[in-house]
Amino acid sequence: MGATEQQLQYLRQLVDGANRIAVLTGAGMSTESGIPDFRSANGLWSKDMSLAEAISIDYFRRDPAGFWRVFRDIFRIKLVGGYQPNAGHRYLAALEADGKEVTILTQNIDGLHGRAGNRRVLELHGTLLTASCPDCRAPHGLDYVQQHELPLCRRCGAALKPDVVLYGEAVPLIDVAFQAALNADLLLVMGSSLEVSPVNLIPVEAAQAGIPCALINYTPTRFDALFDLCVQGGIGETCGRLSAAS
Repeated sequence: MGATEQQLQYLRQLVDGANRIAVLTGAGMSTESGIPDFRSANGLWSKDMSLAEAISIDYFRRDPAGFWRVFRDIFRIKLVGGYQPNAGHRYLAALEADGKEVTILTQNIDGLHGRAGNRRVLELHGTLLTASCPDCRAPHGLDYVQQHELPLCRRCGAALKPDVVLYGEAVPLIDVAFQAALNADLLLVMGSSLEVSPVNLIPVEAAQAGIPCALINYTPTRFDALFDLCVQGGIGETCGRLSAAS
């Protein structure tokens, strides 16, 4: 559908009038970089296990080798290094370069916000780019992980866990994320269906606090009524039009 000119003008006014911008991004932020929404992978690799079971902390503890096989398939981990930021990522980085205080609250684990140039990035669900030993906490990079079907800690030999928040684990940065949103002049939600808790409550609290909220997403969400502006369309196209008109 895409943004109407009136919507685009209003969105530009919201962005121009905000010094501190909190941006909550979901899977739709990265699909234009070629990264599939991992939810669409459910069922492609296992008919006997739900997505929540397959990438859960319980499954990792029970069967690390099986967990890593499924994890690699779901997140296309062999391709991670080749993904590049898209127009949406670059737009947010440009806002920061222009002097805005931009805090990214991302549900994505691909590292593209940092690669694009944003410096304040809270990776709420962790990152694919590293793995750590659950026993001795030794960190390991993606290059090492890629070399082993079951990556083991070089220090103590335990099975490594990806630095991703798995089902059954707490979101360690969630309180910081809520505070960042409540301190902002504008909350911009991009590419999130707002189905994952507790992250989906961030716009609820921001709206209740009277902070202007805008949403860019291909499809409606059950929280659309909270937002001052909802744009149904592509992030890259919308951000490209914003950049061209600024």
